[in-house]
Amino acid sequence: MPSKTVELPKGYKPSENETYMCPEHLEYFRQKLLTWRNELIEESQETINNLRGEVRDVGDEAERASRETENSLELRTRDRYRKLLGKIDQALGRVDDGSYGYCEETGEEIGLARLDARPIATLCLDAQERWELKQKQMRDSR
Repeated sequence: MPSKTVELPKGYKPSENETYMCPEHLEYFRQKLLTWRNELIEESQETINNLRGEVRDVGDEAERASRETENSLELRTRDRYRKLLGKIDQALGRVDDGSYGYCEETGEEIGLARLDARPIATLCLDAQERWELKQKQMRDSR
């Protein structure tokens, strides 16, 4: 259930002195996630407009090859944005259901500094490090 809207003071930053994931914290991260989401959507739209606005039959082979490389990079970026948008939407869902800010593996607090740096984080630092070590071991064993 979505929490009631909380009015944050201008320049508000979550503090360790406040109760972890109090309504102000949740509202701060909701706004941070929504702002990030809107920026990604805007950038994605610009990418689409750039690709649509291109004239494809102009230039020599080198120019066309260069343009294809740029288009490929733009499409990869757009795919990355699409995945990020999904993670942002999931994080917003966790804000609404009250599970935001807690590790999906251990249930421990993820921490304000980590969430401020990476608002879509789902694991506390210890669990993230274990996951990364496991991924590395899987890669190394191939």
